[in-house]
Amino acid sequence: MEQFFQVLKTQGDARLGRFVTVHGEVQTPAFMNVATAGAIKGGLSAYDLKEIGCQVQLCNTYHLHVRPGDELIKSLGGLHRFTGFDGPILTDSGGFQVFSLAKLRQIREEGVYFNSHVDGRKIFMGPEESMRIQSNLGSTIAMAFDECMQNPAEYNYAKNSCARTVRWLERCKTEMQRLNALPDTINPHQLLFGINQGSVYDDLRVAHMQQIAELDLDGYAIGGLAVGEPKEDMYRIISAVTPYMPQNKPRYLMGVGTPGNILEAVSRGVDLFDCVMPSRNARHGHLFTKSGIININNERYKADLLPIDESCGCPTCQRHSRAFIRHLFKAGEMLAMRLCVMHNLWFYNTLLAEIRDALQAGTFTEYKQRYVEILDTRI
Repeated sequence: MEQFFQVLKTQGDARLGRFVTVHGEVQTPAFMNVATAGAIKGGLSAYDLKEIGCQVQLCNTYHLHVRPGDELIKSLGGLHRFTGFDGPILTDSGGFQVFSLAKLRQIREEGVYFNSHVDGRKIFMGPEESMRIQSNLGSTIAMAFDECMQNPAEYNYAKNSCARTVRWLERCKTEMQRLNALPDTINPHQLLFGINQGSVYDDLRVAHMQQIAELDLDGYAIGGLAVGEPKEDMYRIISAVTPYMPQNKPRYLMGVGTPGNILEAVSRGVDLFDCVMPSRNARHGHLFTKSGIININNERYKADLLPIDESCGCPTCQRHSRAFIRHLFKAGEMLAMRLCVMHNLWFYNTLLAEIRDALQAGTFTEYKQRYVEILDTRI
């Protein structure tokens, strides 16, 4: 089956698109829901994701390699059969986890040597290993293995790291082509996205983007942001990089972010997003509404019979009150997390649907101006 990305409409730099994959279509801009180990933390399954409007499930290569093992998942038919999600699945390369979780690691040209955060066993992961693991998982989109440097990094280190990431990307492309041609490959149409790095240095970011664009990959991501830098730096880098990203390929901003971040990034030409924040915040009772962010644990909601958000159509808001959900948190009931994660992810998927509707109608600028500040404001 042919895969392609088509820009249907633009408003300024913002793009309304259609991304066709072997596992179904994705209407962009889109938010990809993070199911790290095959499920959303907080008790949501792949079947719940369909109910809340999720188009793409994101799973993590490193975590699934460590447990239960990618070869086991391959023997069971791949991630789609294993998790029950029948739409597109993107797998993170594992690079971020290698650099963030592994306390002891050694970076070499061939890859990274490190110890598992689960049981301490020694693991080696390089471009070829990451591609083989993701091929075993059978995801729709595989992310290239890159070096996730600290941010900000020293300039010369960042420059050398970018060069290494390009060399690793070339190896990823070669290995994926080999894997996709094997007779027992679960998904011979697996796509490869390259990742732009360069810390907070505009010139490194642009030069790196120009280099990886020449490899003619299936899509491109901006990595290494939303890791503590001021949001103004993030927006500046996105604005610097997107003009050099291929117009006819999907653009993915990794690990971002708040509703305001997403609106700003869409206005700068980004198509795909993922972030653990909405589900993580939900597990602590921090909930997004069209009027701003609320903390359901606050005393003011003790006897409040209204839903989390009166304008929300999610299953939680249709069935339960703020008072009941607050009670569940105070009683330590797991249901509290499930109901709140469902609400926040519904909110995010609905937000992206509204952004797409505004782009189709030519009213995105007005939509952004109305909500960009208020959605990130704590009530």
